[in-house]
Amino acid sequence: MGLNFTARTSIIAVLLFSLSCIISSAVHADERRMAAWLHEVKFGVLHHDTGGLWSGFRRENGVDFNLEAIFSPHMQFLGGIIRPAFGGSVNTVGDTSKLYTGIRWQYEHISGLFMGIGLGGTIHDGRLHLHQHDRKALGSRVLFHIPIEIGYRLNAKSSLSAYFDHVSNAYFADANEGMDTLGGRFGYRF
Repeated sequence: MGLNFTARTSIIAVLLFSLSCIISSAVHADERRMAAWLHEVKFGVLHHDTGGLWSGFRRENGVDFNLEAIFSPHMQFLGGIIRPAFGGSVNTVGDTSKLYTGIRWQYEHISGLFMGIGLGGTIHDGRLHLHQHDRKALGSRVLFHIPIEIGYRLNAKSSLSAYFDHVSNAYFADANEGMDTLGGRFGYRF
């Protein structure tokens, strides 16, 4: 028997809070040691299940609080840098929340403008099948995660960006309504 909605959301909230505490305590550590494993953290406020984008329509509501860690190991590729990332979004009204991981390719221009795109996977606490018309039928507990970000580096340490992400099962399951989020994020680089 699976966990109920409150238990799943609580687990995701605890994981995000734990990640936040780890990052917060690490901010006070020696920055050279931090740079050895953590490159940047990003905090965001996102519109949940935005309609009219990749998924096409909206069923769910609320705002998502997003936290993401981008790690230091990297590889140069096509003028940008690929790095691993781990993050999550918690929905404020009890709709679908998620944890995700993947790789990010980011290109930064000398002007401070940057853009990134990624590919990875996510787990979520949303519905798998359509039970009511107020929740998305995502079809599978594990989904693909595709983020896109465009922003501006304010200085060597901080940035502001517009962030979009899409999750779906790419039709590996019968139900595949997909979900999009859109919003803004603040980044702090170590």
